[in-house]
Amino acid sequence: MSGLLVLLVALVATVLLALAWTRHNGRFTKTPTAASVAGDGATGAEGPVDRELLTPADIGADLGDRVTLVQFSSAFCSPCRATRTLLTDVVADHPEVAHVEVDAESHLDLVRRLDVRRTPTVLVLDADGVVVGRASGLPRREQVETVLEGLTAR
Repeated sequence: MSGLLVLLVALVATVLLALAWTRHNGRFTKTPTAASVAGDGATGAEGPVDRELLTPADIGADLGDRVTLVQFSSAFCSPCRATRTLLTDVVADHPEVAHVEVDAESHLDLVRRLDVRRTPTVLVLDADGVVVGRASGLPRREQVETVLEGLTAR
């Protein structure tokens, strides 16, 4: 009887973890900026807020006019191929948006600097190259469209 109880608890725990993983996977989160933390654009409650800035030299391509989607991928990553297809398709409808794919294995210094822990990871850059959002895992089309609408409407 106790073996059945242990099995049931393990099954419930697995289902809960899978649901949490699915909910988090591919979801875009905003990166805190000085303006969003403090309101005055200068400092947060605990001092200045670092805003990660990427240049064309960092990513090996020009930035988009309004938004750049930087995708970190690896060679044998199946979700990376699906993400590439999705982002290429979405960007085709938005001429002011650029999509740049970066091979994570070849750019380990950048991966470490940006704390990329899995592939695919998509960083959202504003027109100045400031990282304003990120998603780990395969995002859904509507998530990408929502992020782009919010940034290109400015």
